[in-house]
Amino acid sequence: MTPLLIIGAGKIGASLARLLADCGDYAVTVGDRDAEALIRLSQHCEVQTRVLNVRDPVALAEAMQGQHAVISAASFDVNTRIARAALGAGISYFDLTEDVATTQAIRRMAASSRAGQVFMPQCGLAPGFIGILAADIASRFSEIDTVKMRVGALPQYPDNRIKYNLTWSTDGLINEYCNACEAIRHGRLTTVHALEGLEHFALDGLEYEAFNTSGGLGTLCETLAGQVQEMDYKTVRYPGHRDLIDFLVNGLRLGRDRAHRQMLKKILEEAVPITLQDLVLVVVSVSGQLDGQFRQISDARKIYHSSYHGQPWSAIQLTTAASAAAVIDLHLAGQLPDTGFIRQEDVRLMDFLANRFGRHYDVPRLAEEIPV
Repeated sequence: MTPLLIIGAGKIGASLARLLADCGDYAVTVGDRDAEALIRLSQHCEVQTRVLNVRDPVALAEAMQGQHAVISAASFDVNTRIARAALGAGISYFDLTEDVATTQAIRRMAASSRAGQVFMPQCGLAPGFIGILAADIASRFSEIDTVKMRVGALPQYPDNRIKYNLTWSTDGLINEYCNACEAIRHGRLTTVHALEGLEHFALDGLEYEAFNTSGGLGTLCETLAGQVQEMDYKTVRYPGHRDLIDFLVNGLRLGRDRAHRQMLKKILEEAVPITLQDLVLVVVSVSGQLDGQFRQISDARKIYHSSYHGQPWSAIQLTTAASAAAVIDLHLAGQLPDTGFIRQEDVRLMDFLANRFGRHYDVPRLAEEIPV
C-alpha cells in the first residue's frame, strides 16, 4: 500500500482519509493538533493518527518520513509551511486551498522539486474540478470568446434571512468573500472586487444569483491568457444572500483586516447553523468559434448530499474529498505529469470522471451540448 500523510482531521480531512483508507490501496496517517478529532476519526476507519503541530518544523519533518505524499486539509495559512517541509523531505504535495498567494508561493517551490516529486495545490471543487471541466469544454473550440464558471454549495432547505447554512470552512468562505478576484476582461488579465458583478439566472426551475468571489479560477487565467476575451468565476447563492453579506463585509467593514474577519467568523458560526443537507451546483458555459459557427456549450451538474457507510455526508464534503482523492489516484497511476507543478487543467476530464473517486461528479447534466 502507498503511504500517505493527511494533515487536518476536520470535515474534509476526515472525509478524504476515509475515502483513501477504505479503498485498500493506501496506508493513511492523519496528523492534527486536536487529539480528540483524531480519536473520533480512528473509530470509523483504519488510519494511523499522529498529534501534530505543523508550526513545529521538526515534528512536521518527522511526520513526513517514509511517506509518498502529503495532502494538506489544513487552513490555507499553514500550507506554504507544509509544502516547504514536503520539498525538503522529497515527497509530493497536494492541497485544497483557494488562496491565490498560497498557490503562487507553492508554484515557486515546485521549481526546485526532485524527479518524481509533484506539487499540486487547489485539488478541491473550486478551484479544482471546475477548472478541469472548463478547460475540457474550452479545448473543443478553435477560438474562445467567453468562459463563465459558476459554483455554489447551497443548503437544500434554506430557511433563514441569508438563505444559507455553513457547509464547509468558515475561514475559506470569508477568504472568498473578502479577497480580490482574478478575471479576464477584453483579453487582459485583471482583478475585480469580491461580491461585485451580481447576476441572476434560472436553472432547473429555480432562481439563483451569482457574484465575484476569490480563488475559484485557479491557474486557468494564466493558462488561457491570450486565448479568451472574457473569463470569470462567480459563487452561486439563493437571491438576496449577496446583499446581506455585502452589508457585513463592506457596510460594517468586517472584512477589512484579520481581526475584523475573526469577528465576522464568530458572528457567522454563532448565528448560522451547519447543515449536511446540501447540494453542490456546478455550471460552466463557454462560447466561441466551433465548426465555423459562433457556438456555446454549457455543462451544469447538481450533486446532492448522501450517505457513506451509513453516515451522512454533505455534498461539499463528498465533492471536495472525492476530487482530491481522484487526482492522487491519477498521479500514482501515471496519468499526470510526474515532476514539478501540476495545474488542475492538466487533468483530463475523461480520466477524472472514469476514476473511482471522480465518478461522484459523473451525474446527469442539467445542460449539455456535445458537438458532432
